[in-house]
Amino acid sequence: MSLINTQVKPFTATAFQNGEFIQVTDADLKGKWSVVVFYPADFTFVCPTELEDLAERYEEFKKIGVEIYSVSTDTHFSHKAWHDTSAAIGKIQFPMIGDPTLTISRNFEILRENQGLADRGTFVIDPEGVIQLVEITSEGVGRDAGELLRKVKAAQYVAAHPGEVCPAKWKEGEKTLAPSLDLVGKI
Repeated sequence: MSLINTQVKPFTATAFQNGEFIQVTDADLKGKWSVVVFYPADFTFVCPTELEDLAERYEEFKKIGVEIYSVSTDTHFSHKAWHDTSAAIGKIQFPMIGDPTLTISRNFEILRENQGLADRGTFVIDPEGVIQLVEITSEGVGRDAGELLRKVKAAQYVAAHPGEVCPAKWKEGEKTLAPSLDLVGKI
């Protein structure tokens, strides 16, 4: 069953952000657009490249009202150690949530039960706490923050413009579509 158009389930966790440990709950994902990025584990190979890419584009996400949260089943202590020892991870300013209880990974149906690790998954959540986008890739396939930013902008546009949809490769400012009986068979 897809999580699209479902409400984020309750959770409470500890995250590492900007030199501090903070509490993060499902309520923090509401009232603004949020991106939750799951990755298998700290101190790995593809994960730091993705998180560094997000860190380098973080200000662009913030400018459009989006908060990013990274999540793995590691502890917040592990996140701090990784942040303090990796140049790539040291760039991160968004919350790095620890999920050692596996609650969040189970809530988002991204947990590999037999390994205690999360799959590589991305969730875009609207201000009402409803999941609008889900993307899951295999462990060896890294994500692109630029493409994610484009998708978030498309989701925001569609939410703000009922009756319009964004076609493939849509970028901010480009033409959208208004589905109607007159449009059937004309694309």
